[in-house]
Amino acid sequence: MKLLLAIAPERFRDEELEKPSEIFAEAGIEYDIASTRTGACSGMLGCTAEATLTFEEADPDSYDGIVVVGGMGAKEYLWEDEPLRTLVRAFFGQGKVVAAICLAPVVFARAGILGGRQATVFSTDESRREMEKGGANLVKIPVVADMQIVTASGPDAAAAFAETIIQKLEC
Repeated sequence: MKLLLAIAPERFRDEELEKPSEIFAEAGIEYDIASTRTGACSGMLGCTAEATLTFEEADPDSYDGIVVVGGMGAKEYLWEDEPLRTLVRAFFGQGKVVAAICLAPVVFARAGILGGRQATVFSTDESRREMEKGGANLVKIPVVADMQIVTASGPDAAAAFAETIIQKLEC
């Protein structure tokens, strides 16, 4: 199994990349990291990660799911990113796992895949407004799985988020 991890080039939330990556590796799940550009990406707390491909270069047929990492950079770089939204729609359309944590579920709302679905998000006025505009039924719990869509509320939920993704991949 192989996942595509999508991160902002700057200010992604460190734990939301590091904890799931560790859990995926322990489970034998491979992954690639993609961003708006290739090269070194920096987290909010000092973590660095190497994006080996851009969203435009990523091929959904090469992966079993996509995981979008949150943090302040998600709002700044990912919410408006059309190539990422196109990728999300492709994974969703193929029935693959689509997962997002913290502020990143807004990408799903803007991609149009949350209509009538339960989801959670790191709660700010803007994130709640965007999720509701995208048709999500917001739930205030750390991790929500609705069919193949997995959303989580923030860094404290990173481990449970990763475990839920693994459960969905095994279905």
